[in-house]
Order: sequence, then structure tokens, then C-alpha cells
Amino acid sequence: MNRRIVALFAIVAACASSAALGSDFALTGDLGTTGLGLHLSTPLQPNLNARFGLNYAKYKYTTSTANMKYDFNLKLNTFDALLDYFPTDNAFRLSGGLVYNNNKIEAVGLPTAAGTYTVNGNVYTAASAGQLNGNADFHKVAPYLGLGWGNAVHKLGGWGFSADLGVLFQGSSNTSLSNSGCTADAATCAQLGTDVAAENARLQEKADNLRLYPVVRIGASYRF
Repeated sequence: MNRRIVALFAIVAACASSAALGSDFALTGDLGTTGLGLHLSTPLQPNLNARFGLNYAKYKYTTSTANMKYDFNLKLNTFDALLDYFPTDNAFRLSGGLVYNNNKIEAVGLPTAAGTYTVNGNVYTAASAGQLNGNADFHKVAPYLGLGWGNAVHKLGGWGFSADLGVLFQGSSNTSLSNSGCTADAATCAQLGTDVAAENARLQEKADNLRLYPVVRIGASYRF
């Protein structure tokens, strides 16, 4: 577990301690498209709660641009600072706030079954071209808007149910694609470098499919 996640857990623990001393609070464990999550809720007004949470997961899937096929390793790491507004007396809520967004993509170029890459329309053998690796990240501070069900600090106390449906506005991605280990002649390696730079734009277009990241979560809460 990296240092950022440890630091975020420390922040949530501090919030929990503060809430325990001064007001009601509840913890929610959840699971969804943002990974495993832990959220702390505390009331600000009768119909308004503050919610802070951590989310973490890793996903791996295969995707492709026009010419290249990639393994995408999606590393999810976010910290939520949200407000939950309850417009009626039931558990329906509207949520919004800001998210510290450390979501990242690690991309690995995959050769064809014939052992070749097609990069920017030019064909290279994988043996001489080496490895193609890329990275993508998004805006570090991202707005979140959504709706949900469940008031973790409900009057009855004890266990409750939580659900979220929303969008994390990550923005356009920043991508970098490079190759390493080219053993072809100097002219071929230079051309490969030019083609990789052109392919990076296509990789960014693919990563930008996640600029509006869907958030779907379900969880169980407990009010202390």
C-alpha cells in the first residue's frame, strides 16, 4: 500500500476521531466501480451530511486503438469530500463535492500473433522494436455529482444500506507512450520514435473515454 493511501487513511481516522468527540458519525464500507471504499459521514444540518471516503482498486483489461492493442492496468485511488443533501424525509439524497483523483492507467503494447506492431501505419517486428509502454493520468482535483439512497447517520442508529450512482468528472487524460529496447538500425529506431509519438495521440483518445468516470457503489453502513 503506497504512502498516499496510508496518508488518506490517516485523514479519515482523524475525521472519525473528531466526529466521535463532537457529533454523531457513521462508517460505510462499499464496493463498486471505484473499488473498495470506506466512508465516514457526519451530520451538518438535519437534511445535510458531510461524507469523506477512500476508494482503491486495480483492474486489468485489453483494449485497442486503430492499429495497436494494449493491456490496460487501471489503478484507482481516490479520496472523496462530499455533501449529501436529503430533499425529503426519506433516504433519497443528492450528492456533490470534490475528489482527490489519483486514478492512473498503465498501458502495455501487445504484438500481433505474428510478432509485429503496427504503429502509425508502419509495421515493425516486436523482436527489433522492443517494448511499448504508456501511462495516463487525469485531473488531480475532480468534481463529483450523483444521487443515492441511504442516510448513514439515520435516527434509528445501527446498520443501514447505501447506494451511489454518479459521475466523476476526471477531465482529459495526460498520456505518455514510449518504446524501449529497439535493436533495429538507427534509421528504423528513429522512425519508430516518430510513429510512437503519433500513436500517443491515439492512446490519449482511448484514455479520454474515461474522462467521465461512472460511479456505481453499494455498501453497508453503521452509525455509532
